[in-house]
Amino acid sequence: MTIATPYTAMLYVGCVVGVYAGAAVAAAEGIDSGRFALTAVALLAPGLIGARLWFVFQHLRQFRPDPRRIWRRPEGGSALYGGFAASLLVSLPLLHFVELPFLRFWDAGSVTTIVGLVLTRFGCLARGCCAGRVTDGRVGFRLPNAEGIWARRFPTQIAEAGWGSVLLASALIARPSLPTGGVFALLLGGYAGCRLLLEPTREAWPTRRARANVVASGVLVAAACALLLSR
Repeated sequence: MTIATPYTAMLYVGCVVGVYAGAAVAAAEGIDSGRFALTAVALLAPGLIGARLWFVFQHLRQFRPDPRRIWRRPEGGSALYGGFAASLLVSLPLLHFVELPFLRFWDAGSVTTIVGLVLTRFGCLARGCCAGRVTDGRVGFRLPNAEGIWARRFPTQIAEAGWGSVLLASALIARPSLPTGGVFALLLGGYAGCRLLLEPTREAWPTRRARANVVASGVLVAAACALLLSR
């Protein structure tokens, strides 16, 4: 019997709680919560696969000697942007098939994503994924990285989870006054903006893949702003 690691446990909890939270927002938006939940669950698979594959692509040197490690869930390791891109692409034909409006669905779907992100980040904290840089500044805690090396680090995972919580609360409060697609744009742009600021605090900075994440974050901020201005 395999015992779940903190990372896989929090990933599971994040997915479950995220779907329930998104379903509540969907109901408020006039979308049948049951249809939303089924569609969101269907999108979890491509999202998780895309997140894992993008992480593996960014760390090919680690996985090339032993490809079987790619699907070892206890090791942790996933990239939100890969999961988001996969889910978004798969949702195009899926939402058409189930007759759900794209932007209204993603207003609720983005809530599912952020709730899942916030909870999963605590699994990352325990596993050492996305560890912060070693620091001697005032803001630092003794934390591990993915290799199990403990040091006084900037708490990147805690900062990201905290910002996600503030961003989510702000979006839900503002939701009644936002146009269709507004919650989606606010959460997408707000998270990407956070990544622009927090990416340099990660241990991986300044690698080529970290800089690629900064570029992706900038593109998403611009896309979110364009969506808000078009409504």
